[in-house]
Amino acid sequence: MLAYSVRRIFLLVPVLLGLTLIVFFIIRAIPGDPAQVILGQLATKEAVADLTKQLGLDQPWYTQYFQYLARLLTGDLGESLRTNAPISEEIWPYLAATIELSLCAMLIAVVIGVNAGIISAWFQNSWFDYAAMVMALIGVSVPIFWLGLMEQWVFGLNLEWLPTSGRENVRDPVSSITELYLIDTVLQGRIDQFWEVVKHLVLPSVALATIPMAIIARITRSTMLEVMRSDFIRTARAKGLRMFWVVYRHSLKNAIIPVLTIIGLQTGLLLGGAILTETIFSWPGIGRYIFEAINFRDYPVVQSGILIIALIFVTINLIVDLLYAAIDPRIKYD
Repeated sequence: MLAYSVRRIFLLVPVLLGLTLIVFFIIRAIPGDPAQVILGQLATKEAVADLTKQLGLDQPWYTQYFQYLARLLTGDLGESLRTNAPISEEIWPYLAATIELSLCAMLIAVVIGVNAGIISAWFQNSWFDYAAMVMALIGVSVPIFWLGLMEQWVFGLNLEWLPTSGRENVRDPVSSITELYLIDTVLQGRIDQFWEVVKHLVLPSVALATIPMAIIARITRSTMLEVMRSDFIRTARAKGLRMFWVVYRHSLKNAIIPVLTIIGLQTGLLLGGAILTETIFSWPGIGRYIFEAINFRDYPVVQSGILIIALIFVTINLIVDLLYAAIDPRIKYD
């Protein structure tokens, strides 16, 4: 397994290198001059030309690209054209916010989706099975922006149970240590702030979890139905084992591989595709950060943000591949 892991890590190099090249050209194909956007429409041509030269945007594309690669090799993501701040320092709070939101959403999706799929397979063709699959279909079909607005209207404005925007109570801000507020509040012993952060997480997490939860439920049901028709399951039931143990100990273990694949893919997609949820709930995540950078033609921020998301995505897929062998002894990577 170690040799396989090393090979996969080395294969990441050409993948990420190709990604940097693609993003480099796509970003520069967007109409608009970064210097003009930064200075405003009333800026003189001389001021725009001076800023363009100062930012190094007057150099040939290949010079800019290789300078960017050289900085990446030293761990330097560059500086934002808009704020002049180092991206490596500026990007982490936004990335941490998205990680916290995505993991909470994935936790909801996995817990509800897997169990809904298992119970639907266990009681196939029952009212619960039909209701769960209808809800899964609705969950895949409902647009996130509509669901988010409905959550804000019902639970925020009408019932006033939960906050509708932000990560924290602005009147009692979290003293950040790791930028992961759930962890920070626990480390500081601020249980009141912890519950405040949880309340801010509920609505965006549920909105973001809807689609992966529906997909996981449907995949779990279909794989569980296939496994539960197997000979070894019939043998286990014939031996008098309780149905609960047959389903959760024997069937689920053999059906989990496709479900694990979907969980890995959906986790990576949530990290990069949470921009709608972040916009609706004013969540200061990486999606909004990159979107704002695109509007300002902030090339280094966009390139670095997409590269980090891609690195996290391929890392999650590597972890999922390694978990296959840990779960199923028939899978060998030697």
